[in-house]
Amino acid sequence: MVRLITHNLLACHAKGCTTNNFPLQFQDAAVELREADFNPDFLRGFLPRLEWPALVGAARQLGDTSLPAEQPEMVDDEFLQKLHHVLLEIHVEEGAMVCPNCKHVYPISNGIPNMLLAEHEIG
Repeated sequence: MVRLITHNLLACHAKGCTTNNFPLQFQDAAVELREADFNPDFLRGFLPRLEWPALVGAARQLGDTSLPAEQPEMVDDEFLQKLHHVLLEIHVEEGAMVCPNCKHVYPISNGIPNMLLAEHEIG
């Protein structure tokens, strides 16, 4: 399933696409919200691994504006709840992710992204 926690790790790996290949841009995304168990310790541990501007941009593409543009230095429970919602409760069920560089389209169907490349696209 495509959640923003996963999306924040994905880049285009098409042949010759080595720059400006992250983050993938959402296109025609159908979103479903699903509750997930809140684990503040997990979020605190994962926070340093996030590409913050990419996360905020992706959330805004999907209609969520709850995260601040800059990653806060002080992490409180209210912020962690917002981060939890964006990372773990927003699910992209249908649509596509598009590389900002080469424009390769990675379709999303039934919540599953197809990241496989055709043989001629492999570098």
